[in-house]
Amino acid sequence: MRDMISNNSVAFLGTLTLSGTIAATSDYIDTLGFNAASIVMVNKTITDAGTAAGFTATLQESDDATAAGAGSVSDAETTGGTNALSVTSDAADDQTAGAIGYNGSKRYIGFSVAGTTGTDATVDVYALLGKPSKAPTVFAGTGVART
Repeated sequence: MRDMISNNSVAFLGTLTLSGTIAATSDYIDTLGFNAASIVMVNKTITDAGTAAGFTATLQESDDATAAGAGSVSDAETTGGTNALSVTSDAADDQTAGAIGYNGSKRYIGFSVAGTTGTDATVDVYALLGKPSKAPTVFAGTGVART
């Protein structure tokens, strides 16, 4: 048996407060030194998911840590061929909404979450990094603020 702590890193990218159609963005994770990355969204409190479309988290990527450099990841650069997670149920409190695996080549990745009219919710965003170029890794990583 081999441990996974020496070969993985987990980072908290923030708690996002969603209100109406105003988009909220997580911090980035710096993927330098890793060859595998996934972003996970966990629902906290959902007072109102919004209209039938609810709210959607879209995976973004950037060459640098600037907010202006962010662009949506193409479906082809994700595991499973989708770059978004959607939540439409008000009863989805305290549940993992899902995760997106990243296959792209940009250094920084994170989520942008946008709701529909009436959306009122909070979500947590985490990054999982694996396949390090050097091990052991620091298991508890940190996010990078978008500037």
